[in-house]
Amino acid sequence: MLKRLTIVAAIAASSLGSAHADTVKLGLQPWLGYGPLWVAEEKGFFKDHNVDVALTTFNWDQDMTAALASGNLDVIASATNGMVTNFNQDVDQKGFLIMDLSFEADGIIAGDGIASIADLKGKKVAFESGATSDLLINYALKENGMTIADIEHVPMGSSEAGLALIAGRVDAAVTYEPYISTTLSQGEGHSVIYTAAEKPGLIGDMLTASSEWIKANPEDVKGLILAWDDAINFIRANPEEGKAMIAKAVGSPMEEFEPAFEGVRLYNVAENVEALKGEFQASLQTVGEILQATNPDNIKTVPAPEDLLMMDALNAVAVKQ
Repeated sequence: MLKRLTIVAAIAASSLGSAHADTVKLGLQPWLGYGPLWVAEEKGFFKDHNVDVALTTFNWDQDMTAALASGNLDVIASATNGMVTNFNQDVDQKGFLIMDLSFEADGIIAGDGIASIADLKGKKVAFESGATSDLLINYALKENGMTIADIEHVPMGSSEAGLALIAGRVDAAVTYEPYISTTLSQGEGHSVIYTAAEKPGLIGDMLTASSEWIKANPEDVKGLILAWDDAINFIRANPEEGKAMIAKAVGSPMEEFEPAFEGVRLYNVAENVEALKGEFQASLQTVGEILQATNPDNIKTVPAPEDLLMMDALNAVAVKQ
């Protein structure tokens, strides 16, 4: 299905103007690492760089990917594991900007009596298939000599998994902030037993689009990159105001948001350039290898980093800064 939709997306992209699209339709999820996009919208940074952006929030990765493949979205904020998966499904998706890396902000929460990954054997674990949570639980199980067959997977979106744990419908939940903090604050006896900090670089996000759209809209791509850079610099210069904007966008009270935000590292343009000297590419390769090892039926190919990246616009912007 996605392979067929990719053809539609390519045709739609080729019809766009070469300078600026009328409106850039950008899909994202209520994740802290995407926060600078909401800041850029509220502070007018997109307009400052002559790009008109419409943000649309999704709860499921698969819905957002389908919208990109069908041409209903131009750009999506995507986890790197999703890019590897989509590559194996023949979805035309290329990353043009590193957004963030997650450490303690992605994790596995469990109830009473579960203190380690080994304790999850035979237990009900809620997480979204194909999302960052899927990657994290598979990696955690693999590192502890287990596989996904050792647990009972309960398919559920990240925004719902924590609620299911609180309600006692599952024994553990794999999710991300602010849902981790919300779950811990509302449910007694719950604790985080594993986070993405165990494997730095395992979970990261990029702004992505089809290669055809990127080629057809270079000025919009540059505008998005510059607006993102402005937003991160604004957040760092005005932390209270910036964090309040993001907390509001993701629906998190500030007392939960503050510690959660510490588990995410955002990347501006200069930091993108530094990471792309090899560190980020190595992480992409590792993610692909982990996905193939844990899901060989669906991940037949580990893409080379250059198969997933189109960084010409970033490099052009960086040269001018």
